[in-house]
Amino acid sequence: MTSTADITADIKGQPQTEIRDPDRCDASIGPGAGGPGAVRHLGLIMDGNGRWARARGLPRSAGHRQGVEALRRSVAAAAGLGLRYLTVYGFSTENWRRPAEEVQHLMALLRRFLGSEVASLVNQGVRLRTLGDHARLPRDIVRLLSEAEDATAAQGRLDLIVALSYGGRQEILAAAQRLAAAALEDELAPEQIDERRFRAALQLPDVPDPDLIVRTSGEQRLSNFLLWQAAHSDLVFVDCLWPDFGERQMVAALDDHRRRHAAQGREGGGLERSLRKSVG
Repeated sequence: MTSTADITADIKGQPQTEIRDPDRCDASIGPGAGGPGAVRHLGLIMDGNGRWARARGLPRSAGHRQGVEALRRSVAAAAGLGLRYLTVYGFSTENWRRPAEEVQHLMALLRRFLGSEVASLVNQGVRLRTLGDHARLPRDIVRLLSEAEDATAAQGRLDLIVALSYGGRQEILAAAQRLAAAALEDELAPEQIDERRFRAALQLPDVPDPDLIVRTSGEQRLSNFLLWQAAHSDLVFVDCLWPDFGERQMVAALDDHRRRHAAQGREGGGLERSLRKSVG
């Protein structure tokens, strides 16, 4: 795995240290961060690698490499904070439209991660799982994913779910198609299709919906991430760019979730009320 110090040394020709933007990230830190509280499942939309690199006069690839370091920090933080599920948006269906060179670099980073991080995941008690359309991924990556999932299958501290070649609309469409095919084969009557059956047709139906979804970089949208599962999730948008994200920002988001739900319990009302406060 490329270290933080290696990211730009070959580009700038001088020694490098970890480059962070504390002012931007500290703006998202709330007072008195507490524990994860009720959050069992956290979703992360990892956004801002390109802007991080551009602000430093570096190629986008440098931002993506530093983004891998942020992912490593976040996995360790999630395990240490007692979360049970962490779902990260690694590569969307829309990302296939990016320039071929950038896509190739992202695939190379994924190969490197899968080839070097399995032992670390096992040591941390992390099970790797995936979401998405693997038919579009290179064959060697599909093999590496399968091997990593098998190697970590016995771990039960944290499920790290990586969404690769994933789109929420596509997942919902595929589930509808599976249910329609079952109805055509008289295995299922249309009126039997309810929320429970539909959820069972989604990928990883055993994983609970995320309690909280955090998006970095200041953008305020889901971008096709877990659309079915996010129906009742709290949403937090932070200005911090993904390469600068770490445990402090994660704790702040978890604490914000805890405080809002504590206030909600005092005031009465429901989750939808909390969501309106969160995003509007």
